[in-house]
Amino acid sequence: MAGLLLFALGIVFTLRANIGFPPWDVFHAGLAGTLGITIGFASILTGLVLLIIVAAMKETLGLGTVFNMFFVGFFTDRILGLDMIPLATSFIIGLPMLICGLLLISFGSYFYISSAFGAGPRDSVMIMLARRTGKPVGVCRAGVELTVVVIGFFLGGMVGVGTVIAAFGIGFCIQFVFRLMKFNAPSVKHESLAQTFRGVMSLIRQNN
Repeated sequence: MAGLLLFALGIVFTLRANIGFPPWDVFHAGLAGTLGITIGFASILTGLVLLIIVAAMKETLGLGTVFNMFFVGFFTDRILGLDMIPLATSFIIGLPMLICGLLLISFGSYFYISSAFGAGPRDSVMIMLARRTGKPVGVCRAGVELTVVVIGFFLGGMVGVGTVIAAFGIGFCIQFVFRLMKFNAPSVKHESLAQTFRGVMSLIRQNN
């Protein structure tokens, strides 16, 4: 949960940087404007659709997948509602805010992935595509993010130099944070929803 909160805080920093949204947030903002909903709720709706797709393709879903779908959007709306992060008024201010946001997202990713409760819906789609196409995860990620940027742009999402910086910079930030924390993400064996349920039921039986 701490990881998801940090992830949402990072998203708000990238939004308030005001120099162009990161790829997925271009789509979320465009969808929010089109449907007349909050950007957080747009994130939840997008995650739900992706979760259904991933489940239909029989990929492993965990508690973290479901929590990521709901709580990142929920926390994003709550933080935006507090209006405690000012809107950048220039590129000189916006760039450090964007980088700070990407680092917060990276630390959030470290905490949430290391919990081993499953990848988020967006990450699951990229992993699924990599498995089914045989292409590298990076190529699949780039293809997905390019697609959502184009759709988001036509829906009215904010595309700018920050979009390009975020698209390339997030990988470097994640790599930096994971090395700093000595974390090897591929080595994590994620727990499925079924395994979590069995574990909870076992604890209940033991306590009774």
